[in-house]
Amino acid sequence: MDAEFNGTYITLGGYVELDKYRYLYFVILLTLYILILCTNCTIICLIWIHRNLHEPMYIFIAALSLNSVLFSTAIYPKLFIDVLSQKQNISHSACMFQYFICYSLGISDFLLLSAMAYDRYVSICKPLQYPTIMGKMTVTVFLTLAWFLPASQLGVTTVINSKQKLCDFTTGGFFCNNKIFRLHCVKSTVLNVYGLFIMLNFIVVPVIFILFTYIKIFIITYRKCVEIRRKAAETCLPHLMVLMCFSCLSVFDIITARLESDIPKSVRSVMTLLIFVYNPLFNPIIYGVKMKEISKHIKRLLCHLVTKSL
Repeated sequence: MDAEFNGTYITLGGYVELDKYRYLYFVILLTLYILILCTNCTIICLIWIHRNLHEPMYIFIAALSLNSVLFSTAIYPKLFIDVLSQKQNISHSACMFQYFICYSLGISDFLLLSAMAYDRYVSICKPLQYPTIMGKMTVTVFLTLAWFLPASQLGVTTVINSKQKLCDFTTGGFFCNNKIFRLHCVKSTVLNVYGLFIMLNFIVVPVIFILFTYIKIFIITYRKCVEIRRKAAETCLPHLMVLMCFSCLSVFDIITARLESDIPKSVRSVMTLLIFVYNPLFNPIIYGVKMKEISKHIKRLLCHLVTKSL
């Protein structure tokens, strides 16, 4: 019976002091999930409702917020169950599905940030050509590629991964990340090479492209008037802040999962929780505060709610 159970389910062993702080963890996670849903759905709704936000830059921000909602929904409900349960288990099929959703959305974020960088480059450096280059068709193509390419590439990895025989059934994390590769009886060269291919194509290349684009923007705007430099800083810095923090967390996830580093469990737990929290929660806050047009609509909404409550 135990062998059959272990062959079907994977134990999530990343929880620390769970029995002692079970209900505290639950309240914290539930609060975070509600905040993530509220902040991201607010950004999406504002961009959907207001016609002056129907521009490529804001559409890409709405797409990032939608990714955050989907990512959090793939993670948090399972966390709620785990912190209230005596055993933190997940079926192998559900584990593979969670892996597919989380990493395809994560890669999608890098591609969306690349599209935003290109949009800012055209807007600031080629303003006369902007309406022609960044038309509806271009935005549609960028969005389609940002969602379709990661899903198709991760789909292949997920299928190959799901067919591997498991010799270990405990992973030291809160969710199904790259550590599931370490549960296989035989290390797959195909999976390692293909994973490296995906990382180079959809993480390294986009990051290099984004940095190159923004460097070029700042070089070009440095030679122009103060107003153009201010506009460039106002629209580009939030994207760079999001990119840098997201990239650092992604690198940490890859290092801990692939290189089997001897990082203390408490440190791994904190960094993993940051992956759950940073992008989904702080992205809408950064864009809501730093992006002038979105900030304006949020202030109006808050004023309306306060007036209505009084």
